[in-house]
Amino acid sequence: MRQDITDRSERELRYGRGDRTATAPGPRTSLPPLTYVAFGERPLRRLPQLFIGLALYGCSLSLMVRASLGVNPWSVLYEGLAGHTTASFGTISAVLGVLVLLLWIPLEQRPTFGTVANIVVLACSSDLGLLLVPSHLGLPARIVLLVCGVLLNGLSVAVYVGARFGPGPRDGLMTGVSAATGRSLRLVRTLMEIAVLAVGWLLGGSVGAGTALYALAVGPTTQFFMPRFAYRSRRRDGSV
Repeated sequence: MRQDITDRSERELRYGRGDRTATAPGPRTSLPPLTYVAFGERPLRRLPQLFIGLALYGCSLSLMVRASLGVNPWSVLYEGLAGHTTASFGTISAVLGVLVLLLWIPLEQRPTFGTVANIVVLACSSDLGLLLVPSHLGLPARIVLLVCGVLLNGLSVAVYVGARFGPGPRDGLMTGVSAATGRSLRLVRTLMEIAVLAVGWLLGGSVGAGTALYALAVGPTTQFFMPRFAYRSRRRDGSV
């Protein structure tokens, strides 16, 4: 399944396996396609970037949780479920990641190495971050944690997505639904985030200023860092 998407922000999220479109070499600040690149292409260059990005992403979630000023929609859901189970934050994120993968089946989406790594590394790094970062801090320290968490989140997305090992479970669901329905990625992602946020809030997850800050800042932050970390494939992008 392929879909022509003209909006720049939507093109940045495409991961189709069969997309072979070549682009001319450009400056380091230009953005190459973010389509899937085969595992065997320069793995020693790309694997560290993938794992570092995912580890930083998990840490960014833990910073926002410890700030207690509101988290991103999926973390709201994780927090809400954690309040009703004995499972840890990271374990819940991993379980939901696997459940989301099941929704890929009717959409004919196929997981990649990056998809599996996303589930495992995020679960471990977010739990580790929650162990290392103290809770019940004063308001100034919590504000610092929140701001650092949001900025680190945007950076980490650029790092791990830029490695081009394929989408995580949630991004894959988004692109699959978009391709199946013909709706824009922006609309599909927005509806997904609203639904997840609503369920998480009803379950008791924390919604606050941090949730709004995340919604406003993570996109521009990711877009700023993405050209600096996106892997340029010699085989597919015409890069040098």
